[in-house]
Formats: sequence, C-alpha cells, structure tokens
Amino acid sequence: RFLMGSVSVSDHSVTCEGSQSNLQCGAGQVIVVSWANYGRRDTTTCPGQYTILSIFSQMTQHIFADSPLTCVHRCNWQNSCTVEAKSPVDPCGGIYKYLEVFYTCQHHSVTCQKFQSNLQCEGQVIVVSWANYGRRDTTTCPGQYTIMTQHIFADSPLTCVHRCNGKNSCTVEEPSSVDPCVNIYKYLEVFYTCQGK
Repeated sequence: RFLMGSVSVSDHSVTCEGSQSNLQCGAGQVIVVSWANYGRRDTTTCPGQYTILSIFSQMTQHIFADSPLTCVHRCNWQNSCTVEAKSPVDPCGGIYKYLEVFYTCQHHSVTCQKFQSNLQCEGQVIVVSWANYGRRDTTTCPGQYTIMTQHIFADSPLTCVHRCNGKNSCTVEEPSSVDPCVNIYKYLEVFYTCQGK
C-alpha cells in the first residue's frame, strides 16, 4: 500500500506468471481498479525464466496481454477477488511476466429513492470519488421501474453529495430537483474514501 502522508492512495498487487493473488478490501468497502498490466516493465520484479535478449526486446516494446486485464476489471465493486497471472495467448513467449494491479478500496453507499443514508469516516474525512442518481441495473433497490433502455441520471445529487467532502459524516438523500425519469424508481450511489485531514 502506498501512502502519502496519512492518506492511503492505492494498493499495489504483483502476481508472478502462473500464480494467483487475492485483492482484498476491508469490511464495507469495494475494489476499484485504477490501472493494470500483464507483461514486464523492469528486470527486477518476479525474476525468473527470461533471457538477456528477452529483457532487451521487452524494454524497447512494452508487452502485455488483454485477457488478464479483463479478468482484473471484473473485480471492480467486489470486496475481494482472486486474480491469476496467465493468458491463453502469450504475446511474448520466452519472457517471464507478471500481473501488476493498482486499486483503491472505496466505501460504496446506495440510497434508495425516498430514503436517506449516512456517509461516515471515523477520525478521517470523506472524499467522494463518484456519484450517480438514477438506475444502472434492475436489481439494486427493486421497486416501481420499467425495463431499462438507457442509463439514467441527474446531475443535481452530485453537487449535493460533493458537499460531504471534508466532513467526518454526512447525510445524503435523493435530490429535490426536477425528476428526469418519473416512472423509474431510482437510487443514489456514492463511492468515497476516508482520508486523513
């Protein structure tokens, strides 16, 4: 985990080729992957079965495979997730690779329409990273909604939620502004981290 002062910036996971690692967040938090790479960016991480010639070739050309990265991004919004450093198609045979992942653990708050929720950071302050009011799936806050044909949202709660930044706790609820989709039962979704003052 990288730290900047007392603020946790990102967790860093390195998984050598052929191995597995577990990405893990604390209770009530979810994984948000910010960057991932499968390949080799230096000669010291996961030393193993590669040649000097391989090192020179990979240093002039950044190597990676897409499939492990797709697997890593399926970890988003989960509390823990196992990732594996392997690819069915090896783009650079002869180079011993590793899967590198940077991710943050964020609190995830969902507030159903007509309800309130409390965002809480004990001894630290709230920093909102993303918020949305609308509906992104048909299972969260089930209620009076029609079949979704598009991603719906309203901007006003985002302003409302960002007023929570810098506070220890903050109550959030649906916005009081004009409802963009009156026939859909919506929810306010907030991702936030707790950081040092």
